[in-house]
Amino acid sequence: MKLVIDAREAFCKKKAGKGQWTKGFLEELNSRDIDLTALTHTSQSVGSSVAFSGKLFWHLAAAKYARISKTDYYISPTSYIAPYLIGKKVPCVPIIHDLIAFQNEPHEKRARFIEKLLIKKVVMNATNVCTVSEATRKDVLKKFPHLSPSSVTAIYAGPMRDNMPLSVPDKKTILCVGTLCPRKNQERLIQAYDALPHTIRSQYRLVLVGARGWHDAEILRLARVTDGVEWKDYVSDDEYQVLLSTATVFAYPSLYEGFGMQVLDALQRGIPILTSDRGSLSEVVGDTAVVVDPTSVRSITSGLIALLENADIRNILASNGPIQASRFSWKRTVDLFLKALNGAV
Repeated sequence: MKLVIDAREAFCKKKAGKGQWTKGFLEELNSRDIDLTALTHTSQSVGSSVAFSGKLFWHLAAAKYARISKTDYYISPTSYIAPYLIGKKVPCVPIIHDLIAFQNEPHEKRARFIEKLLIKKVVMNATNVCTVSEATRKDVLKKFPHLSPSSVTAIYAGPMRDNMPLSVPDKKTILCVGTLCPRKNQERLIQAYDALPHTIRSQYRLVLVGARGWHDAEILRLARVTDGVEWKDYVSDDEYQVLLSTATVFAYPSLYEGFGMQVLDALQRGIPILTSDRGSLSEVVGDTAVVVDPTSVRSITSGLIALLENADIRNILASNGPIQASRFSWKRTVDLFLKALNGAV
């Protein structure tokens, strides 16, 4: 089987969730006995690779390469442009992380426009559509009812690193990791933290980690004027792991997620989690987190109080989190992906 994959996001210096997903997927896929070519925009790569430059030219070159290289499948983990250009000339497998472009939640305008413009033709032409969660799979089938359910497969994700040690709580840090934007809901989280009783807030700091995104001015303003809140911007993978190793609570009250890889990393480390009842997040955490209404500052505040005041709850979640995390791995993801391809033959 000959596969070609758009691997650009795996080699970005500042990887968001889709980049981390592509990196983990690519590394596991490359360990299999498969003829795999990674298309990149850099000299870095794993295994066989081909690099193209430019933006629009990159997609044109990738589409041409897929046609002339006699590949069996073109895999697109982060973009719909090349599959749109390829059409039905080469079997394509798009990886759909979410359908945020069709939600009412705030989203970056350019990305929303491109996704809405391209996705219908891409999924209708696809040999198989893969999603990163069952929640996203259901969203796809609801949005595109003419798709056969058998042609849409949830393949999930794995943690950033395997076999990481459990966190040793520093008893002072509430950690939130995600690009600053309305969808990640940092604004309400800061407001909820500010509403904590003084006895709790004086003991704990809220650390926000994530690069600037869109519509983030109010998030930054609140972070600067709210005592106890610290914004660290984007951090390296190593620093991210250090922060996870000492966090007391991981707060991720996102309005909508296709998977939520940061939540999986926190589960793996045994960090008690506060998250939302939206998208895939309850699917990822199971019953091993405090789940809140992300649109309600009061609900987020109550969830934080429940976690920070009750050591028994934290201990139970810390014990059960790694068990829940063990259900997800890159081996499982690639196994499900290859099974989907074999079923499409």
